[in-house]
Amino acid sequence: MARLVAEMTMSLDGFIALPDDSVGGLFDWYSNGTVEVPTARPDMTWHVSQASAEHLQRTMSAGALLVGRRIFDITQGWDGQHPISCPIVVLSHSVPDGWPRDGVPYTFVTSGFQEAVEAASRLAGDKDVGLAGPDIIRQAIDAGLLAEVRVNLAPWLLGSGIRFFDHLGSAPVKLERTRVIEGDGVTHLYFNVLPRPDY
Repeated sequence: MARLVAEMTMSLDGFIALPDDSVGGLFDWYSNGTVEVPTARPDMTWHVSQASAEHLQRTMSAGALLVGRRIFDITQGWDGQHPISCPIVVLSHSVPDGWPRDGVPYTFVTSGFQEAVEAASRLAGDKDVGLAGPDIIRQAIDAGLLAEVRVNLAPWLLGSGIRFFDHLGSAPVKLERTRVIEGDGVTHLYFNVLPRPDY
């Protein structure tokens, strides 16, 4: 099975979005630098610091992405083209109207989290599976399948909203910091998820 890697941009007080799903200034770092990072979308080029560009190259090397239905709906399916050019697996209770679409590498899995992980791992081959969305990430942690957490820590306090980590059934979970990358307006933190101790 491919490694599962969770990555989100988070405020200092632990939120990835405001209560209305907007992100405030959390994503300012995608446009505050001089280094161009082209994406798979012709209408989207990021401009970041050199340090953040190196971080994004790791993010964009994922072999597949596993996302939940909520983030799929919020982004409107990225209009059929995610910025990262790789297959997308969407875990959902049902397949949304109008999907799947010819020529769009999205797979919808309605049979559960484990089946979605297996589908994403097959598509990723020997590369990582990136996870997006707090519920998907929670399920990976609770299943003991998450290998790495990457936090893009933005200098904001949102006060309320949607947390990166919430309602973990398997807490406490110990992490080992492996890398810190200082970008401009963001700090990229990398952690390995350590095996659970036997109590």
